[in-house]
Amino acid sequence: MTSRKPDEQLARNSRLRLVRPRSLATTARRAVADRRTRPAPRPPEGTPPRAELARQARQVLADAVRVARWAAVDRSTVTGPGTARERAAAALGLTPQQVHTAWDRARLAGLVEIHGDTVRPGWRLRAWDRDDSAALRGWVALLDAWSLAHPAPPGAEPAAVAEVVEAVPQVLSLLQLSAGPVLLPALLDLLRQRVAELREQRCEVPYPDAGPHAGPDAGQAAPAPDGTAGAPAPDALPGLLDWALEGLASVGALTLGDGQATLTPLGNWAVWVKLEQICVAAQSPAGHIEQSAEDMLRGCVRLTPGPARAEYRAWLAARPAGKAVTELLAVARGDDALLRGLAFEALRVVGAAAEADVRAAAGEPSLRPYALLWLAEHEGADPDEAPDVLTREETTWLWVDTAAAVVDHGESDLLVRHLESAVQGTVPALLDEVRRVGHPRTVQVLVALAAAHPDPALAKAVRRAAFQVHTGGS
Repeated sequence: MTSRKPDEQLARNSRLRLVRPRSLATTARRAVADRRTRPAPRPPEGTPPRAELARQARQVLADAVRVARWAAVDRSTVTGPGTARERAAAALGLTPQQVHTAWDRARLAGLVEIHGDTVRPGWRLRAWDRDDSAALRGWVALLDAWSLAHPAPPGAEPAAVAEVVEAVPQVLSLLQLSAGPVLLPALLDLLRQRVAELREQRCEVPYPDAGPHAGPDAGQAAPAPDGTAGAPAPDALPGLLDWALEGLASVGALTLGDGQATLTPLGNWAVWVKLEQICVAAQSPAGHIEQSAEDMLRGCVRLTPGPARAEYRAWLAARPAGKAVTELLAVARGDDALLRGLAFEALRVVGAAAEADVRAAAGEPSLRPYALLWLAEHEGADPDEAPDVLTREETTWLWVDTAAAVVDHGESDLLVRHLESAVQGTVPALLDEVRRVGHPRTVQVLVALAAAHPDPALAKAVRRAAFQVHTGGS
């Protein structure tokens, strides 16, 4: 039994209250510019080359990519048993159920973005065949959302399911550190231990001991029909461990057989990456002046603001201002939130020549927060005060968009620190508004934040919010 609902715990626990927010504009810039330059450690011996890992990721998501490309051309969401799913199944040679599963994975992997009833290809889908980072990051996003892609067993207690999801990273760590097969009883013992620790952290009353392997779910007396205490409730953890391992196997993270589990090369690499907290962002091209706006901005990703502005000026000097503004706004309309933020940084260098186009862009929902901030600063507002021109909804939308940039191109600890820039006073208030704002990357952002945050109670609430958005719940 739990002492309080997660939202109550978050609201009442002062440790989980958000700190006084910094300037949103400053945070957004830091989020897209604050990238560590320390040398990346070498992966464990025997890890396949990056190109081979990307090939395996593409293989796992092959059907999802096919369905995503079909939906992007058809501009239809493949949901429900309606016409779109049947058309996709006929066109792709898949069953309707396979289309449904592939569509679910495409959404979780960030291959598509849904704007109302219209489907647009995500940046990962457009770069899928030529950029190994896009394929690997898409697969890692699916791995983080494995519990959404593989629904819990019918009748499972939601609290027990949430605890198992929280404990899975430790299970994966054991598999990675073992560098080989691990017997299921050993994984079950670890799961019991981790779930017990989670309950102890929440100061929950332990259940009576029901034997040498009794866990938090074992020994709870089930009421008899007459209301008196009945026999001990069955231990749910073995079944939930099976569910978790099957879910991880279904997304290609591990293999099962002979009473043991083994990480796949792809799963082993992904767990190592998470343990090392390294960034696997897209490569930065060299030589910017003659390149397109998109390539120029990608080349400036790792630069600090000063050198980046110098690159913007050099690029702008080589072409007419009107053409440059048009190119930069075209990049900002794309699906990569990192480039959207950088495009408006470059437009700040353009200055007055961009004002008319930026004012027009303020009518587009995805560009409006950026455009309003640009206009406020252009008209003389202090950068720290410029966010005051945004409505609460626009501020929250920008918070999610900036978080999407961190998810795609930053490190997990930066995503955790991004919480500080939220204007809401508590995490529950933030999650409520994030759910309502309707940003197309909401699920991916919340899943990544839940996977990265060290606080179990907060991570559970964020993960539950992601599930509600994913399933259309409230």
